[in-house]
Amino acid sequence: MAVTDLAQTELHFEVIKPKIGARVLNSKAELLSGALSSRINALLETSGVLIFPQINFTDEEQIQFTNLLGGNVNEIRGEAMFKVTLDEKINQKIAEYLKGSLFWHIDGTMHSMPIRASMLTAIVLASEGGDTDFANTASAYDALPQERKDAIADMRVVHSLWRSQLYHTPEPSMEQLEDWIDKGEAELPLVCTHKSGRKSLVLGNTAHYVKGLDPKDSYRVLHGLREFATGEAFSYRHKWTVGDTVIWDNRTSLHRATPYDPASGRMMHRTILNGTEAWEN
Repeated sequence: MAVTDLAQTELHFEVIKPKIGARVLNSKAELLSGALSSRINALLETSGVLIFPQINFTDEEQIQFTNLLGGNVNEIRGEAMFKVTLDEKINQKIAEYLKGSLFWHIDGTMHSMPIRASMLTAIVLASEGGDTDFANTASAYDALPQERKDAIADMRVVHSLWRSQLYHTPEPSMEQLEDWIDKGEAELPLVCTHKSGRKSLVLGNTAHYVKGLDPKDSYRVLHGLREFATGEAFSYRHKWTVGDTVIWDNRTSLHRATPYDPASGRMMHRTILNGTEAWEN
């Protein structure tokens, strides 16, 4: 297809569910032309999760596509791409933190400026398990009764890395615990208001407690909202095929991997998009 034709390309997609997810059907050449970038970003904001089935990006192409959508951000070790695996031979100590990915979470709750979105490409699959669940916390917020929205409107939540690590290691050594606690805490609104005016819930395994509430009531709020937001209407499970790429709106998407054997060789290549909005504007 000529460059002049690419400029006129239509975005082809199909909705997965009314409240979450769309499957983009354009060719790799069309995606990498940049002609569709603004429309892909708009669809991402409304759908929360975009699937690019068996697009088979190379690492260089994935980084290029990430840059076209808003700018690639260097990953944990300073690389443009991060290899997501629980194999300790590859990720060493980071593999321990990645165990938290098996529970519902939002990336970047410890930072005032979270990443805009994450992009994963499936390289090697586990023989069993290793799907990825997504839930749209903006659609879930929209569906709450008004009295519930009013009740949680001004709630503040303390987030911490160490809280998330207790999900998979409930009896850590003191060395582990001190390492996790050393990563700090962050206080965020329970309800995040976006520049567009849309609102979403900030939940997940880093959400430690609601300030000012009795611990039991705090858990009722956080776990109750998480249960609601991850319900059937707002959630989607992606069963990976090698070569699939998935992008999700980080500020409005809870996600988690389903359990799999850490020795399975499962490997995802991740890039992340530059943040454009702080949790609090």
